[in-house]
Amino acid sequence: MQLDNTRFGTIQFQEGDVVTLPDGMVGFPQWTRFVLVQTREGSPFRWLQSVEDPSLAFLLADPTAYCPDYAPELPDAVAAALGLTEQSPCLLLVTAAIPRGRPEDMTLNLAAPVLINMESRIGAQVILESEAYTMKHRVFAEAPQAVDARAA
Repeated sequence: MQLDNTRFGTIQFQEGDVVTLPDGMVGFPQWTRFVLVQTREGSPFRWLQSVEDPSLAFLLADPTAYCPDYAPELPDAVAAALGLTEQSPCLLLVTAAIPRGRPEDMTLNLAAPVLINMESRIGAQVILESEAYTMKHRVFAEAPQAVDARAA
């Protein structure tokens, strides 16, 4: 199978590469089938590219690359719905936002991680009940001059 889009050009994939999110991503419930695209080996970033709409892709990141202590408590119902056990290979990613031309302002949505059972290729974006994590976790500290300018 192949998917043509403007972001990555032509993506070749097999049906077994497709990740299904039965409820879609938050705000995008109608798109449920995706492929993970890693553009650089070793990068903490991946794209969750819709196979149903070539113009739709979400930038995801390995949260532990920026927040080594990130360990959200996921509801048992989510693990059950995804068929996860202690032995299941799973992938935990979060959406990332990088403003154009300002990578230092990158934020991660730690409050709604994406969990994927890598055996079944079923996943879900999980809204955490805990207030321990925010939707706009700033990855890099603000430069002191930016803080001073806003205070003035």
